[in-house]
Amino acid sequence: MKEYIKDQIKKSFETKQIIYEDEELLNKIELVAKACVALYKGDKKTILAGNGGSAADAQHIAAEMVGRYGFDRPSLPSLALTTDTSALTAIGNDYGYDQVFSRQLEGMGQDGDIFIGISTSGNSVNIIKAFESAKKKNIMTVALTGRDGGEMAKLADIALIVPSNSTPRIQESHILIGHILCDIIEKETFGDGISL
Repeated sequence: MKEYIKDQIKKSFETKQIIYEDEELLNKIELVAKACVALYKGDKKTILAGNGGSAADAQHIAAEMVGRYGFDRPSLPSLALTTDTSALTAIGNDYGYDQVFSRQLEGMGQDGDIFIGISTSGNSVNIIKAFESAKKKNIMTVALTGRDGGEMAKLADIALIVPSNSTPRIQESHILIGHILCDIIEKETFGDGISL
């Protein structure tokens, strides 16, 4: 069993090594970080959503922004569209599950916000519909996906595609990317910066 455990850790390392060496993906992560820094300096907010494990990632990243990541500082506005069970169930019941995020974006999203949609396949219909709603409101869209990026990658302003077909490896890398974004945003907004 220990060898199996080590093999799982090795596969996680290997996925992250590919990301580490992918200059195009690293450049895109930097672009998203810069866009988020500019957004927060302009008093706008980040909005995130996903399903299942990706919902947990959306909430995790939003919590780091609202609370703190590495040091005490003022709260930053960030919203996970996965947390309001009344809204989710009402919209799901009245309009269908495909609309649970797009409907919330229509009501709470503003011109200049950034929406980060998280899906390991890149094909979550409710995230795709949220991207469509975001475009109508001039909200920048970021796809955090895996595999070939799916339909989300085609619709997003920036697609961060983890180079893996394994859902666990993709999710592990999504939270790494989320933490990198939180770290950069916090340091650039309230710290000494990191020379972006």
